[in-house]
Amino acid sequence: MAFKIYTKTGDKGLTSLIGGTRLPKHHIRIEAYGTVDELNSHIGLLRDITTDKTTSDLLIHIQDRLFTIGSHLAADPVKSKMQLPPIFEEDVVMLEKAIDVIDKIVPEMKSFVLPGGHVHVSYCHIARCVCRRAERSVLRLAENELVDSIHIKYLNRLSDYLFMLSRWFTLELKASEIPWKPKM
Repeated sequence: MAFKIYTKTGDKGLTSLIGGTRLPKHHIRIEAYGTVDELNSHIGLLRDITTDKTTSDLLIHIQDRLFTIGSHLAADPVKSKMQLPPIFEEDVVMLEKAIDVIDKIVPEMKSFVLPGGHVHVSYCHIARCVCRRAERSVLRLAENELVDSIHIKYLNRLSDYLFMLSRWFTLELKASEIPWKPKM
């Protein structure tokens, strides 16, 4: 018998965690891993638009790490017996190294910049904002439940990387970086 994508078990607004616990679909845990999943889709879009192999390879690695974080968030911290892959400090260091490489290439920032300038740059900023939202959701969850701090650290560093990637795209695509000049 073929596997069906629909189960109808969520029709009443509940979903299951790894470990069997049923939660309302609006629960902060579901919001947290759902936002990480949304972020992963945005990273896929960035991967689809880049022609740079090094960037593409890093984005694939990031997608793997986001699936890992999402799986931890989707698991009941008490009932789940599933062995899940870990996030390592080296994953954070990898992002920091990528940030440092870009920082040596792009012009020094002298002010905040307005998101935009090229569609690829805008996609980076959208992914960065979704990453910050994912981080906030995970932090809200961590107020009441056990969350591995490396997941929060990774999301924080990832948003920094996405900002720097937007600056690299701006440079590579010869797009304009418009400084924010507040109107007083």
